[in-house]
Parts: sequence; structure tokens; C-alpha cells
Amino acid sequence: MLPVDLPLEELKQYRPAQTKEPDFDSFWQRTLDEALAQPLNADLHRIADYPVPEVEVFQASFDGWRGGRSAAWYLRPRDVRADGSLPALVFYHGYSGNKGHAYQYLQWALQGFAVLAVDVRGQSGESSDFGQYEGGHVSGWMTKGILDPEQYYYRGVYMDCVRAAELVAAQPEVDRECMGAAGVSQGGGLTLAAVALSKRFSLAMPDVPYLCHYRRALLMAQQGPYLEFATYFKGYPEREEPAFRTLSYFDNLNLADRIHCPVLMSVGLQDLICPPSSIYSVYNRIAREKQMGVFPYHGHEVIAQHVTEQIRWANRYLRRLDL
Repeated sequence: MLPVDLPLEELKQYRPAQTKEPDFDSFWQRTLDEALAQPLNADLHRIADYPVPEVEVFQASFDGWRGGRSAAWYLRPRDVRADGSLPALVFYHGYSGNKGHAYQYLQWALQGFAVLAVDVRGQSGESSDFGQYEGGHVSGWMTKGILDPEQYYYRGVYMDCVRAAELVAAQPEVDRECMGAAGVSQGGGLTLAAVALSKRFSLAMPDVPYLCHYRRALLMAQQGPYLEFATYFKGYPEREEPAFRTLSYFDNLNLADRIHCPVLMSVGLQDLICPPSSIYSVYNRIAREKQMGVFPYHGHEVIAQHVTEQIRWANRYLRRLDL
């Protein structure tokens, strides 16, 4: 089988230069200050007849950054005490998808975790997007507002992810020192961004993450939403450099050195959507405890063999068990 990217030994050493603009840190501090000052106005409605007696399931919602509402599932073990002892996980979903069904998170709730699974604004779930984006865009979300970091679509997405963590931390049963983030593809990229921008998290578990090293990803990707950039630049070649300047604020390559918690990541070496080198570019800049699950014959997919290791890490860092 031919490699789709660099050989593994080169991937382990791949560490391209960051592309931060001079105001990168002040941009994010200003954005975070606004996001954290905005009231959540959260609502949790329990589903009374959910057919798993060991778990309570809630339809949750909260105000999105600068307008709209974000929708989520919230699950917790039944009969928990409001004593701040419950570890928690926040899940973000893949590109163009949604939070799915509550049963998909039962494995975590039944192990003793509170779980929040949130819909990304404007995608195929229930979260609305009130953002204003000038300049036009191609099909999808990657080029919405791409000429201005103040307007770029993922600015609101990242802040919704941070605000989701605040919602979980506000629950009286949740241990604020034991919160983790997880997701696959776009959800993996949002996991990285969330733990880089929020101080709430003690663990990150991003799988085959998206939103990493955009220039390299566009060069190497053969399928998937990175190709939206190519479609846009074909129509507007003069906008390529201004667009990449905007993207630099949202590239996990530039956010990686802000990550302050342990990270368990995965990569499929046959991934045609999120090229392995784009993933390693971020992984190799993370300075905290980390581990990469490497799967030579997998592509862009949920890697079942990796889940047991995720359970082990969640127990170690969130439940403080060494199993």
C-alpha cells in the first residue's frame, strides 16, 4: 500500500513554522473576554420517558456567541449529588454533521461521566447561526467570512465550543477540575481549539482532527472540505493570501502551544481528507503529555481499536483511576 503522505518517521519530526500574526494573542484574548462575559441563558429540559433508567437525558440549549441558540444533549448518571464530584466530557461533531442521538453517548454516561454533545452552529443540527459574512463564499462553511478574521465563521464556532464548556462547568454536580473534550474530524479540530482557548479542560481526545495546518492540508488532501478552499481560490485567485492570513488565526498549528492538558490523538496513515502531516504538525507542537494512536491501514474514520485507550485516559485524568 502506497503512503498518502510522508513516511511515519518523517511525520514524527514534521514541525513546520507557525504563521501567527502579531496580534494573534490579543485577538483571542479580546474574543474570549467577550464570549465569557455574554450570559449563557441556558435551558435544560429532562426527557422524562428516556428508556435507560440508569441515566438522565436532557435537551439543552444556550445562547450562541453574538446571537442564535446552540443545541445539545446533556446526559448524567441518575441520582447524582450536587457536590461537584462528577467528571464530564464535551463532544464536538464532524463537518456538516450534528450531535446525533443521545444513545451514542450512553457508554460514557454509564461509566459515570456527565456528557454534553453540542451541535455546531448552522450545520445540520439544531444550532442556529446569526453570523454576518461579507464577500460571498462557496458551498459549505470553510470560506464564510474568510477575508476578515473578525467575521470568519469559525470564530463563532470556536466561541460556542468554549461556551459549551462553561455550561458544563456551571452544573452543580460537575467537577470543574475533571472535564475533557473529544470529537472526530471537525470535532477533533474543535477539541484542539477548545482546550487551547478554554481553561476548563483537563484532557483532550481528538480523533483524526481537522482544522490543522491549512496550507499543507490543501496541498495534500484528495477529498473533503479542505477542497472548498481550492474551489474558492479558482474563482478568486487574488484572495488566496488574504484568506490564509485570516485562517492563520484559526489554525490549530498556531493554537497548539496554548494547549495546557494531556492529549490523546489518533491518525490514519491512509487519510485522504485530513492528511497525516497536517495532524502531526499540531501534535508535534503540543508541549504537554501526549500520545498518538497510529493506524497505518486506516483512513478518515472512527478507529474502533482506539476507543479502549480513550477509556483508559478518561479514567486516569478525569475519574483519577489507574485501570
